[in-house]
Amino acid sequence: MIVVENSICTGDDRFESMVEEAENDLYSSSTHHGVYDLQDMEDDAWEMVAKSGNQFVVNGQPFYVNGFNTYWLMVFAADQSTRGKVTELFQQASSVGLTVCRTWAFNDGQWRALQKSPSVYDEDVFKALDFVVSEAKKYKIRLILSLVNNWDAYGGKPQYVKWGKDAGLNLTSDDDFFSHPTLRSYYKAHVKTVLNRVNTLTNITYKEDPTIFAWELMNEPRCTSDPSGDKLQSWIQEMAVYVKSMDPKHLVEIGTEGFYGPSTPEKAQFNPNSYATQVGTDFIRNHQVIGVDFASVHIYADSWISQTISDAHVQFTKSWMEAHIADAEKYLGMPVLFAEFGVSSKDGGYNSSFRDSLINTVYKTLLNSTRKGGSGAGSLLWQLFPDGTDYMDDGYAIVISKSPSTSNIISLHSTRLAIFNSMCSWKCRWGCKKKNPLEAFLYLDYL
Repeated sequence: MIVVENSICTGDDRFESMVEEAENDLYSSSTHHGVYDLQDMEDDAWEMVAKSGNQFVVNGQPFYVNGFNTYWLMVFAADQSTRGKVTELFQQASSVGLTVCRTWAFNDGQWRALQKSPSVYDEDVFKALDFVVSEAKKYKIRLILSLVNNWDAYGGKPQYVKWGKDAGLNLTSDDDFFSHPTLRSYYKAHVKTVLNRVNTLTNITYKEDPTIFAWELMNEPRCTSDPSGDKLQSWIQEMAVYVKSMDPKHLVEIGTEGFYGPSTPEKAQFNPNSYATQVGTDFIRNHQVIGVDFASVHIYADSWISQTISDAHVQFTKSWMEAHIADAEKYLGMPVLFAEFGVSSKDGGYNSSFRDSLINTVYKTLLNSTRKGGSGAGSLLWQLFPDGTDYMDDGYAIVISKSPSTSNIISLHSTRLAIFNSMCSWKCRWGCKKKNPLEAFLYLDYL
């Protein structure tokens, strides 16, 4: 990154010099050294991520996301024999310029559960989550914390329904999670506990901690028992406002996959298949809810379209992203984050070159939006693993040390975004008196 916070703009010569430095950084970034150091910031600059129109901002400056998912950090941190892997992961992520990690702030009623039963918590596991938050700050990585799962992994809505049945409730479907008042109260209680948690390592309450980028209501919510989407919509409306009422400082997102629903039948053509319109989600309608700050979309062509690798996967990825970026601009007026994307090594015809091609497609599509000041605000790889955790691999794992070509792509994209953010800072310092001061950088054929 070009450091500009303490510099004073002196005009065209300084700007041209900055562009030259930017070009040099672009070509040197693939060596992987210095990305984290160049992004280092003072503690007093570690402020909340906010939203301005259709873009993220920090300290009033644009903040474009290049990030990753690693869902199991809390569980690893709960065991001293694996806790070091959390530190190792953040160090490796920062070395290639990744700035945001999405991970679970839940583990309901299962092995090493955070929430052993409704409102009953394991303090040791909570301290493990404290460690994750504290360690992320050390490496200048912000966290998106998801509060519950749609699926049964780590408990999720099936566990909430089981708790309800154990309490004598008459429940017939896992989707009762969204509608039954008692189950809604269980979820709200969990939200309240997490947001008001005082970190035992930093003494900072979670809802006051800038390390947390955003709260995610649920990982991939679906309500197949109500294809109209009304049941899930009601839940989103209640929970988004509830989170905001308790924590107005942090951003909130839903966690949806991005499927278009009944409110926009003309958009169904962009869905990967006809089933996607029947799962109870509705991208545009869901994100028009008060309290939701940005849109979330996932990309899994290899599970939605075909598990055999083909060019159709790349084509779908591009059109899927462009449709959601356009809708975030036209209908929502908010940033859109592609919060999960990847390709599995278990797919037929898989090779690392295809993975690199897919990642490049995501990054290029986002950069095209960035150049225009659009809603494409960033992406999060699924998923980043440190060395020695192959046994956890679901097929999507990227290990930095074992994936040099992929790591180079990630690092280069990080540098591009860092430079762009710096150039935007210069634009602001000029008070926009220059005619598009980004032109000198944006004309570069860096795609």
